[in-house]
Amino acid sequence: MAITSANQLELLQTAEAVAREKMIDPDLVIEAMEDSLARAAKSRYGSEMDIRVHIDRKTGRATFTRVRTVVADEELENYQAELTVKQAKQYKAEPEIGDEIIDEVPPVDLGRIAAQSAKQVILQRVREAERDRQYEEFKDRKGTIINGVVKREEYGNIIVDIGRGEGILRRNEKIGRESYRPSDRIRCYVKDVRRETRGPQIFLSRTDPQFMAELFKMEVPEIYDGIIEIKAVARDPGSRAKIAVISYDNSIDPVGACVGMRGSRVQAVVGELQGEKIDIIPWNEDTATFLVNALQPAEVSKVVFDEEAQKIEVVVPDEQLSLAIGRRGQNVRLASQLTGLDIDIMTEAEESSRRQAEFAERTKLFVDALDIDEFFAQLLVAEGFANLEEVAYVESDELLSIEGIDEGTAEELQARARDYIEELNRKAIESARALGAEDSLFEVEGLTAPMVEALAKDGVKTLEDFATCADWELAGGWTTVDGKRQKDDGLLESFDVSLEDAQNMVMTARVQLGWVDPTELEAQADAAEEDAAEGEEPKA
Repeated sequence: MAITSANQLELLQTAEAVAREKMIDPDLVIEAMEDSLARAAKSRYGSEMDIRVHIDRKTGRATFTRVRTVVADEELENYQAELTVKQAKQYKAEPEIGDEIIDEVPPVDLGRIAAQSAKQVILQRVREAERDRQYEEFKDRKGTIINGVVKREEYGNIIVDIGRGEGILRRNEKIGRESYRPSDRIRCYVKDVRRETRGPQIFLSRTDPQFMAELFKMEVPEIYDGIIEIKAVARDPGSRAKIAVISYDNSIDPVGACVGMRGSRVQAVVGELQGEKIDIIPWNEDTATFLVNALQPAEVSKVVFDEEAQKIEVVVPDEQLSLAIGRRGQNVRLASQLTGLDIDIMTEAEESSRRQAEFAERTKLFVDALDIDEFFAQLLVAEGFANLEEVAYVESDELLSIEGIDEGTAEELQARARDYIEELNRKAIESARALGAEDSLFEVEGLTAPMVEALAKDGVKTLEDFATCADWELAGGWTTVDGKRQKDDGLLESFDVSLEDAQNMVMTARVQLGWVDPTELEAQADAAEEDAAEGEEPKA
């Protein structure tokens, strides 16, 4: 079939029809036609030729042209697509290198194979344009709620018609007891939109915590207007959820606004979530207060927060333990998700037993080390002394403030404590050297003899060994694996070494070895201080 024998306007009509059906730009379809005709022409005239086709947007007339580029004599390689300056003078008076010489060539006859190939090129380009259009349309809808119609179910996954595309609701993104039939209307959260080879993939969810947040935004005008903000959401899909809210207008109660008149607003969300029970909690900047709110309806007696480990201990009355934990640990698990903290719950009786055990352990330490009677040791513990270092190196005035201790007694206590510590250090030095620890380790500022002994027992025996340690290897830390926080024991954790202390000691060792320039450390410290003064995050 020759292109000239065809109805030229039919090209434009076909392009218009395809563009309207696929909802893409007609120019994209015409460009695909031009590309396919150019490929067909190359198969006729030769693949080394640069053949281009232009279809007139008004008449539909297809013009075939041959393009050759002017190059230097020594660079001429492709005689079909390039020509020298001398050769170009036949077509142009003063040609220059880089100029293009364009001349029209006769249209080609499209045989059956060439026509089929051209059709495949057009279809491929149209599909690509349709995929690009879908991706551009839905990528900005990520994080929003979308309404759709169930088309079919595939291996437990629901395919949803969402207008100009299809979304997939995977089986693990469905609320447990939900089931759908074709043509059912469904409301979902657009969790992700990815560009893949088979087209844009739109992943939907009904279990994502943000789905509930978006539902509240639709039902509560104050959230939409920014007067109330949702600070955190935690869900056990289909069963129970907790949502923390704060109001930026003192005259508006955030919890009451979310509940609505006679519970109308929250019930609308509950209905969409298949009866999921929702606890609406006032958010608070104070971590302990927020946690007490998050554990509702259980009552909390005391909260102990370990800031470094991001862990919190909660003490509840004995009769409130099951309520605080919840069925299968649901209440405490949701509270943990909401606050982002590990939560240990214990009863008042358990906390009392633990405190008594700690009290007895410290009392025994003072009795054995200081050679004093139990009553005197208990007195020291009750006044807040936790270890021998505190007794040995505290200001004597603090000891004198304890009833029954005079100046002579205070001096004697501190002398005994120092003697005991010195004896421990002597034994630790002997043990560490017997294990192979080098003297250079004892010179690191901050490392005590018992610490060096502990390092040597674990194979850290040289300054080089110590300088390669990470701060968390020494001080311990926490890592998150599969959404659960796990404890990493540190080599010096028993000595109450913080991450900052460990980092300083390791850096000191690296400076001593010449691995780090101390002037660079000072410059980084100065920059960190400047950032802190300006309210910025310190630079890494």
